[in-house]
Amino acid sequence: MSEITNFRGDSTSQSGSDLAEASVSALIARVGERVRKARERRGIPRRVLSEISGVSPRYLAQLEAGEGNISIGLLQRVAIALDHRIEWLVGEDDPWESDALRVADLFRSASSDVQQTVLRALNPEPKEVLRAGRICLVGLRGAGKSTLGRLLGKELGLPFVELNHGIEEQAGMPVAEVMALYGQEGYRKLEAQTVQRIIATHDALVLAVAGGIVAEPDTYNTLLSHFHTVWLRASPVEHMERVRAQGDERPMAGNPEAMEQLRSILTSREALYGKAEAQLDTSGQSVEASLEQLRALVEERGFLG
Repeated sequence: MSEITNFRGDSTSQSGSDLAEASVSALIARVGERVRKARERRGIPRRVLSEISGVSPRYLAQLEAGEGNISIGLLQRVAIALDHRIEWLVGEDDPWESDALRVADLFRSASSDVQQTVLRALNPEPKEVLRAGRICLVGLRGAGKSTLGRLLGKELGLPFVELNHGIEEQAGMPVAEVMALYGQEGYRKLEAQTVQRIIATHDALVLAVAGGIVAEPDTYNTLLSHFHTVWLRASPVEHMERVRAQGDERPMAGNPEAMEQLRSILTSREALYGKAEAQLDTSGQSVEASLEQLRALVEERGFLG
């Protein structure tokens, strides 16, 4: 009897092991197929996905073929690069048959006005709740966003993030290389993804963004909705002097019309910068004085609740 009992026990154990192995194999195959499908739907070559996610092309090829037992950490990086939730890649239900993904695709291709209408309908929370304790400094280069943002974050005990550094972290390369490889369109896509990632991971921080982000309606509207935005202003002459004081002579090098071009950029973006929740003119101000005014503005407006 004992021999029969032992035999049945071993058989049951082996059967359970086989089922588990088959389940794991099915999961790996499912994840690989969905990664490939998501990549193809977005028209992203595997090489580009590798550069954005930091996962090697060979590993991605194995993954898509159902042969790669990828770690959760690497899969999360692939999901972020594909602008997907990781649950969509591992769940048993086919995400491309779900209403949620169809709605997401429609939302992504809709105009900014339509997106804002949908957001208000789906998430009718007041702006103060959506913005939480996030502060975003906007303005042209040389306004003091990086300097004042870093100091303000230190005084308030908040993390300070420069959006371009976040883009470099996500892309795994300097912004200059991102622009060279993917062009303006690729950079703007990474910029939008990085903003969304920051919103998802920070309820309170100080963020400094590049001056041209206001010309991207969707991304700028996201900033206006989810951050307390402050436009740091300065005169054109001070903008130029501050950039040159940082050791960057490019704005003037071989370009006698650089100042006039700068004035034109400021004029063209003034209405966009003016959408910010608050403004602070740093012209003629020391760093200490500007910081004191910025901190007072944050307190008076109740940006931190």
